Amino acid sequence: MKLKDEYVAKLKTQLDDWSADIDELEVQANLAKAELRDKYNEHLSVLKSKHHDAKSKVIEIQNATEGAWTELKKGSDIIWDDVKNTLEEARKKFGK
Repeated sequence: MKLKDEYVAKLKTQLDDWSADIDELEVQANLAKAELRDKYNEHLSVLKSKHHDAKSKVIEIQNATEGAWTELKKGSDIIWDDVKNTLEEARKKFGK
C-alpha cells in the first residue's frame, strides 16, 4: 500500500505543477494579441482536457484495490506522457 500512496502523491504533485504551468500559459494567452489569442486558447483547451483526464486517472488509481492499481499505473503512464508532451508543445508555441 505504501508504494501506491507514494505513486499517487507523486502524480498529485505533478498535477499541481502542471496546473500552475497551465495558469501561466492562460495569462500569456490573455495578454496576447487578438489574432493569437484564439490559437492559444485552442491549445489551452486541449491541454486542460488532457490534464483533466490525468486527474481522473489519479483518482481511479487512488481508489483502486492493491492488485488493480498496478495495471492502472500502466495506463496512467501513457496519459502522463501525453500531458507532458502537450504542455511542452504549448510552451513552444507560446514562446515560453
